Amino acid sequence: MKIIDVKAVYPNYQHIPPSWRTHFWQIVVRVESDAGVTGYGYGGGGVAAVDVVNRHLGELLIGREINSVADIADAWGDLYSESLPYGRKGIGVMALSGVDLALWDLLGKAESMPVYQLVGQRNKDKVKAYATGMDSEWYRELGFTAHKFPHRWTGQESDYDRAVTHASRARNLFGPDAMVMIDTYMSWTTDVTIEMGKRLANLNIHWFEDILTPDELDGQAALRGEVGDTLIAGGEHEFTHYGFQEIARSEALDLWQPDITWCGGITAGLRILDVAREAQTPVAPHRGGEVWGLHLIVSSDCIDLAEQNPGNRDAPKDALWVGQTPVVDGYMEPSDEPGFGVQVNEAML
Repeated sequence: MKIIDVKAVYPNYQHIPPSWRTHFWQIVVRVESDAGVTGYGYGGGGVAAVDVVNRHLGELLIGREINSVADIADAWGDLYSESLPYGRKGIGVMALSGVDLALWDLLGKAESMPVYQLVGQRNKDKVKAYATGMDSEWYRELGFTAHKFPHRWTGQESDYDRAVTHASRARNLFGPDAMVMIDTYMSWTTDVTIEMGKRLANLNIHWFEDILTPDELDGQAALRGEVGDTLIAGGEHEFTHYGFQEIARSEALDLWQPDITWCGGITAGLRILDVAREAQTPVAPHRGGEVWGLHLIVSSDCIDLAEQNPGNRDAPKDALWVGQTPVVDGYMEPSDEPGFGVQVNEAML
């Protein structure tokens, strides 16, 4: 089938807190074919990525034949190469991610099969889900059996006590054997990480995530093994297999977390898994409980773990995608519907 139209849109979000996400959150990419099949993808980069798709990448796709996974890989390579002067990482690759995922959705629908079947042999019936956020009690009520909470270092001594309080609450709620993790969002330092490791030692934290910036690979490598059995995790702000090759060379992380809607889509995700296999490093995609990551997880070497972001109990939410996979008794499994099995809420476009 031949691509006849490509269009990116920045949705009309109503419930994004003021931050970089206000104008640079997720985009929707629509790819139409002459076979009457339309594919939808989800990328990062916001209003800037919309222009990357609509003013460059989309034009390169028009007229291209997409009839196999190999065709998608070839398209990815050409789009990546053409965007090198301004791309390689960041917004350029976030835009490419949305296009790539739309092509996988398109091919799945054309072949009447779910994306996970295109990815490879399914090797997981269902995937253990963990909830990220601060409403720990609600997540436990929802049936989650694993939990990650955010912690930002502000430079105050009380930040240590706050981390211990939240970790203790999570441990008491989820039990002695549950996975409890902390997302620091690049706010800790080497000294803070080591001290946190000491103060949280008896709470069995499974990983510390994004402790330093993605540019501080040597610093993260030096912290591996310095916080007991707690893993040093990260990678959501890294892009493509080229970026993860640098992580592998520096031995910076115990666990990799590429975001499939940012790192280059499923095509890049599969290549990152190739690098991880050689480096003998586990991979758990960032936001992997969304369909874009979940279809990859169940048919690949990704570990049996998928992140969900439920928010807070009474907080309003933007319902952009209809048909997202529910969490049932702490587990998830993707739909068997063609493509990713979701529909976009047109009212938000």
